[in-house]
Amino acid sequence: MTYVVTDNCIRCKYTDCVEVCPVDCFYEGENFLVIHPDECIDCGVCEPECPAEAIKPDTEPGLDKWLKVNAEYAQVWPNITIKRDAMPEAKEMDGVTDKFEQFFSAEPGSGD
Repeated sequence: MTYVVTDNCIRCKYTDCVEVCPVDCFYEGENFLVIHPDECIDCGVCEPECPAEAIKPDTEPGLDKWLKVNAEYAQVWPNITIKRDAMPEAKEMDGVTDKFEQFFSAEPGSGD
């Protein structure tokens, strides 16, 4: 099992989760975070820290797509371990559906 970041993180990008991760397995895109599935130790401390409730265990049904997205982009985006401000539009974007199709950016973030 691993944890994955899902659709609701897009254009919110709260980073409360990266601050508590004991193994620094978060990677940063321009408007989204991912978890490296091979680095995640399944401790679960990140899940309750996400204000957008975008982090889920991969054992929940229907998360195969998100496991693939997290695995793919964790290979190319920079590592992030320090909490930063959320995106300016985070509150408005929290709960918007189909964000991946509408707003996802494959561009990397700045990382640490």
